[in-house]
Amino acid sequence: MAKKIAVLVRDRQGEALRMSLGLTLLDDVVDIYVMGRKLENTGEDALHLETIKDMDMKICTDCEENADIEFIATEDIARSLLEYDHVLPY
Repeated sequence: MAKKIAVLVRDRQGEALRMSLGLTLLDDVVDIYVMGRKLENTGEDALHLETIKDMDMKICTDCEENADIEFIATEDIARSLLEYDHVLPY
Protein backbone atom coordinates (compact mmCIF):
# COMPACT_ATOMS: atom_id res chain seq x y z
CA MET A 1 0.00 0.00 0.00
CA ALA A 2 1.43 3.37 -1.04
CA LYS A 3 2.28 5.86 1.69
CA LYS A 4 1.73 9.60 1.46
CA ILE A 5 4.93 11.50 2.32
CA ALA A 6 5.53 15.24 2.74
CA VAL A 7 9.06 16.64 2.51
CA LEU A 8 9.57 20.07 4.10
CA VAL A 9 12.52 21.79 2.42
CA ARG A 10 14.41 24.46 4.35
CA ASP A 11 18.18 24.50 4.72
CA ARG A 12 19.70 21.64 2.68
CA GLN A 13 17.59 22.23 -0.38
CA GLY A 14 19.57 20.17 -2.89
CA GLU A 15 19.71 17.16 -0.58
CA ALA A 16 15.99 17.43 0.19
CA LEU A 17 15.08 17.54 -3.51
CA ARG A 18 17.35 14.57 -4.27
CA MET A 19 15.87 12.58 -1.40
CA SER A 20 12.32 13.42 -2.53
CA LEU A 21 13.06 12.00 -5.96
CA GLY A 22 14.55 8.87 -4.41
CA LEU A 23 11.44 8.26 -2.32
CA THR A 24 9.37 7.91 -5.49
CA LEU A 25 11.15 4.62 -6.27
CA LEU A 26 8.88 2.86 -3.78
CA ASP A 27 5.75 4.13 -5.59
CA ASP A 28 4.80 6.31 -2.63
CA VAL A 29 3.13 9.70 -3.13
CA VAL A 30 5.73 12.38 -2.35
CA ASP A 31 4.78 16.06 -2.06
CA ILE A 32 7.37 18.80 -1.55
CA TYR A 33 6.91 22.00 0.44
CA VAL A 34 9.61 24.69 0.19
CA MET A 35 9.37 26.57 3.48
CA GLY A 36 10.44 30.07 4.41
CA ARG A 37 13.03 30.89 1.76
CA LYS A 38 13.75 31.12 -1.94
CA LEU A 39 14.60 27.87 -3.65
CA GLU A 40 18.10 27.92 -5.14
CA ASN A 41 17.68 27.01 -8.81
CA THR A 42 21.32 26.41 -9.78
CA GLY A 43 23.48 23.44 -10.72
CA GLU A 44 22.28 20.08 -9.48
CA ASP A 45 19.32 21.70 -7.73
CA ALA A 46 18.02 22.92 -11.09
CA LEU A 47 18.27 19.39 -12.49
CA HIS A 48 16.38 17.96 -9.50
CA LEU A 49 13.71 20.65 -9.81
CA GLU A 50 13.30 19.96 -13.53
CA THR A 51 12.94 16.22 -12.85
CA ILE A 52 10.35 16.91 -10.14
CA LYS A 53 8.31 18.97 -12.56
CA ASP A 54 8.70 16.36 -15.34
CA MET A 55 7.35 13.71 -12.97
CA ASP A 56 4.36 15.93 -12.09
CA MET A 57 5.19 15.82 -8.40
CA LYS A 58 3.39 18.35 -6.22
CA ILE A 59 5.73 21.17 -5.16
CA CYS A 60 4.48 24.18 -3.20
CA THR A 61 5.94 27.04 -1.20
CA ASP A 62 5.02 29.57 1.46
CA CYS A 63 7.60 32.04 0.10
CA GLU A 64 6.34 34.44 -2.54
CA GLU A 65 9.88 34.80 -3.95
CA ASN A 66 9.46 31.35 -5.54
CA ALA A 67 7.50 32.68 -8.51
CA ASP A 68 7.48 29.45 -10.54
CA ILE A 69 6.14 27.31 -7.66
CA GLU A 70 2.55 27.22 -6.40
CA PHE A 71 2.12 29.50 -3.37
CA ILE A 72 0.22 28.19 -0.33
CA ALA A 73 -0.06 30.05 2.98
CA THR A 74 1.89 28.54 5.89
CA GLU A 75 -1.32 27.88 7.84
CA ASP A 76 -2.78 25.93 4.91
CA ILE A 77 0.38 23.87 4.59
CA ALA A 78 0.23 23.07 8.32
CA ARG A 79 -3.38 21.86 7.98
CA SER A 80 -2.55 19.71 4.95
CA LEU A 81 0.28 17.92 6.80
CA LEU A 82 -2.33 16.05 8.85
CA GLU A 83 -3.20 14.04 5.72
CA TYR A 84 0.28 12.49 5.38
CA ASP A 85 1.58 9.17 6.73
CA HIS A 86 5.09 10.67 7.11
CA VAL A 87 6.40 14.25 7.29
CA LEU A 88 10.14 14.65 6.73
CA PRO A 89 11.63 18.03 7.70
CA TYR A 90 14.88 18.73 5.90
